[in-house]
Amino acid sequence: MSTEAPDSPKAVGGGSFFVALLRQGAPAIATATSELSDEIGDPTPIHALKRISKMAGPIDPAQRDGLLLRATRYVVLIPLAYRLLAVPGQFGVHVLEHGTTGLLPVGVFTLLSVVLNVVGFRWMFRSAPFHGRDAGKLLAVDIAFTVLSPLVLALTVPRGVYFDALAVSSIHLFGEAGLLTLALGVPAGLVFALISFPLRMLANWLNTGQFHVDAAFSTYSALLALMFLATAALVLTGLGTRLALAYGTRNGRLAERAQQHRMLHDTVLQTLEAMALSGSADPEQRLIEIQRLARAQAMEIRHTIESAASERAEAGARPLGEKLAGLAAEMARDGLRAQLVVAELDDDTLSEVRQIAIRDAVREALRNTMKHSGTDRVVVRVEARDGGIAVITRDHGTGFSPDDRPAGFGISESITARLAEVGGTSLVESSPGGGTRVTLWVPF
Repeated sequence: MSTEAPDSPKAVGGGSFFVALLRQGAPAIATATSELSDEIGDPTPIHALKRISKMAGPIDPAQRDGLLLRATRYVVLIPLAYRLLAVPGQFGVHVLEHGTTGLLPVGVFTLLSVVLNVVGFRWMFRSAPFHGRDAGKLLAVDIAFTVLSPLVLALTVPRGVYFDALAVSSIHLFGEAGLLTLALGVPAGLVFALISFPLRMLANWLNTGQFHVDAAFSTYSALLALMFLATAALVLTGLGTRLALAYGTRNGRLAERAQQHRMLHDTVLQTLEAMALSGSADPEQRLIEIQRLARAQAMEIRHTIESAASERAEAGARPLGEKLAGLAAEMARDGLRAQLVVAELDDDTLSEVRQIAIRDAVREALRNTMKHSGTDRVVVRVEARDGGIAVITRDHGTGFSPDDRPAGFGISESITARLAEVGGTSLVESSPGGGTRVTLWVPF
């Protein structure tokens, strides 16, 4: 049972993203993350109108993303930029046609218009938190200036240059209609457009003594065209944002599944394979080894479930050399002695995400050494190479033919895919009896 008040966000939005965009303007984009259907981001080709209908479909207006809400305010930079460029341009045309006649009031208007738009730009680009109340005050000042300036010009410019002077203020008025359409929705833009008609007739009467209805109507084609463009920009931005979010969510789920697959491969599967390997001939001793592996795996899975986030943050806080040293100690507990050789590197050279990716890839390479090389020694060397960091693991074990790679040698998923996610590469070189070299590389 719903207990929402009639004026709640859900009632206002009507449950449709397209309707919310038209009625609320750019702030409605903050609801784009809600009710995202998998069909929206499905790459399977479908009819354009069908996909658009899904993008414009149901939302939960009560669910609003704070980051999107803050980001949507930048859409008003479009009408601000339009006025900042077009008003001085129209003023230049006025000066060329009329010289100094009526120059002072039109020049003052142009200067104030530029100041208002520059203030708007500075306010939009500031780093301080966004407050709706402050935005409302700035918008109110801008509306008041837009409404009063034609009347002031009508009272101060000579009749012979009046209509050309009014053309300068009309540019600012057009931008105001677009600004309101984007910031508050199409109804707000239409209301302002309707108000501009009697406003224009009043200005005509103040200057010429006549209402000049035809002259007041003459600006409506440009005004409606600009409102149409603002509405189109609003709809395209909103639907495009919703499509991008759906696509990103879908790819994020696929990446999460791949990560879970790698985790299972690197933990449970590795343990099961270790259990299956031939060990001590003594059944009692073999049972003890299996119990040890099972206990260790259970502890690792529990640790992953309970403290994955904190472990990742703690590991990410250490330099790459320390991460690999910790990994070497981890391998030593399982019987693999890894000699670590690290060149002098800047701790800040590699991002945390890439450090973690290469650490996990090295872990998989070392586990492959334990399972397949027939040796308990490996050298791990870290060096700067080709605009990135290379980590080379080298053992002198049995090796293998590239055409006859051992089963369970986790290159494609656990190493290559992991590094590809951060722009890295991997190369495995081996020959029977010649050992194995695995080169992992990630860019700076």
